[in-house]
Amino acid sequence: MIYDVTVPITNTMPVWPTDPPVQLLSKSHESQDKTHIISLTAITMGSHTGTHIDAPFHMIQGGKRLHEFSLDILVGKAKVLEIAALRAIGRAQLEGLKWDGVERVLFKTENSAHWQDGKFYEEFVYLEPDGAEFLVQRGVRLVGIDYLSIDKFHSLSHPSHFVLLNKNILILEGLNLRRVQPGEYTMYALPLNLQDADGAPARVILIN
Repeated sequence: MIYDVTVPITNTMPVWPTDPPVQLLSKSHESQDKTHIISLTAITMGSHTGTHIDAPFHMIQGGKRLHEFSLDILVGKAKVLEIAALRAIGRAQLEGLKWDGVERVLFKTENSAHWQDGKFYEEFVYLEPDGAEFLVQRGVRLVGIDYLSIDKFHSLSHPSHFVLLNKNILILEGLNLRRVQPGEYTMYALPLNLQDADGAPARVILIN
């Protein structure tokens, strides 16, 4: 079974309040031989739109850019963990779970139910810095969550970003895991091949 856990890109999708809005503008022109119309779309959006990957350079001056990471981090076994009825994910919620062999973890929370709200959801579930530190200690290489930031909304210092990105752990944000059950999957998270980028939108699928 293939699960597409990518948020569709539309003009009305929620984006981070300080990010550029999405603008998909349909355009067309007549072919040179005048036998048909050629359609295309002009696209304007930020690099952290919808389902996207954060590279260290997103927060860290001199940090690694997205193109400097091997695709083997973005393709492979991933564990979906469901964290229910909590606003924040900390060490206490993670310590009792099984982590042997886990290199990529995707957190499924109540966030996934809010992609259809029609507006930005400010009370999204986030990862506490001590939870991020725990994941570093467990050797995780990629951390995903099902809304637009791994840190709390209105966070001034973005502590969980810094814990992970300082260790070159990629962050996958903006997933929609509503139809995915907890468990192990093969993940393909392929970002646009932007050079020198702080991050990029990605198409993400899970296969079991």
